[in-house]
Amino acid sequence: MKALVYHGPEDVRVEERDRPAPAAPGDAVVRVTAAAICGSDLHLYHGDIPDLHEGDILGHEFVGIVDETGPEVGDLRPGDRVVVSGLIACGSCEFCRRELYGLCDTTNPNPVMQELYGASIAGVFGYSHLVGGFDGGQAEYVRVPYADVNCLKVPEGMPDEQAVTLSDTMCTGWHACALGEVSGGKSVAVFGCGPIGLAAMEAARALGAAEIIAVDHLPYRLSLARRRFRAIAVNYDENDPVKTVREITFGRGADVCIETAGFRYARTFRHRIQRKLKLETDAIDALSDAIRSARKAGNVAIIGDFIGFANQFPIGAMMEKGLTVRGGQVHVQRYWKDLLPRMRDGQIDPSFLFTHRVPLERAPEAYRMFDRKQDGVIKVLLRPGTGSEAARQRQAAVAG
Repeated sequence: MKALVYHGPEDVRVEERDRPAPAAPGDAVVRVTAAAICGSDLHLYHGDIPDLHEGDILGHEFVGIVDETGPEVGDLRPGDRVVVSGLIACGSCEFCRRELYGLCDTTNPNPVMQELYGASIAGVFGYSHLVGGFDGGQAEYVRVPYADVNCLKVPEGMPDEQAVTLSDTMCTGWHACALGEVSGGKSVAVFGCGPIGLAAMEAARALGAAEIIAVDHLPYRLSLARRRFRAIAVNYDENDPVKTVREITFGRGADVCIETAGFRYARTFRHRIQRKLKLETDAIDALSDAIRSARKAGNVAIIGDFIGFANQFPIGAMMEKGLTVRGGQVHVQRYWKDLLPRMRDGQIDPSFLFTHRVPLERAPEAYRMFDRKQDGVIKVLLRPGTGSEAARQRQAAVAG
């Protein structure tokens, strides 16, 4: 099969790899029909995630057709169309029983993460050995452990562009709103208007938010937020985001602030130089803005990826304002069954996120474009098989 393989910072290549087979009785093998590039994949692309090895297959957002199942798989059959959770859960540990699937105790018994964080989170497809070393979904086939837990059947007629977001993006946007306790009538400020930030706005709108404030510096992303959500756009290159959010909310601050940028995006010189000199691992400009922009007794949701340590954390503002600050990886299996009917009924449609669709063979080019924010890119859909010689021969035969 063909797969996208990591070889070093900004060096990913499509190569031939062995097709996977079930390795445990509960495994399934899925033939991927569509995969997506996630904003967090760019952390891997730059080599910023610990324990990423040369030769690792990337990607944790994908949808496809069940090709083969192990003898203990109960609910799936070859031919079923499924979306696969980007985070891998066992379904039976204490955290899975509490529907905190992203904190699964079973799928990532990693001693490095245990040492760094005091505990391990769930395994993640295509996201380094820090989270299990699982081969990812930017490939033609993927082995899915605990397949009954980690696969959701997709109804006939639902486009891949919708279904694939249930593996991470749309569930993560919904998770952000759950962490922030978004509900009808609240003001919601989203710091970062990439795919996850826009998905959080889609969720906030569906949950009845009275006002959405979009904070970013790329005009085309802010323009999309204005058009789709009637968001009030704040360009932090032009205006101080904290002062502007407070002005918009008549000096009160936003009820809910959602941080979606993550650790790599330093806005200020202070954090740019500290990261450059390795005095910190994580830049927290967006998070600091979110904490300072929240109203007293407000909520802050941290949904952007953070991996280590940061300086100048505004702990005083967090404590003195009485904020509730929550974060964590998404519990996909907790949300996707609720989101699926909302998508089917038209309440939510995240397919607007996909601005580019390319064959898997062009994934290295797509990563460069996505990383450099070129050509108005929001999110890229990869199509395994569509650019291969075999696919061209099949298409020619059908046409003939």
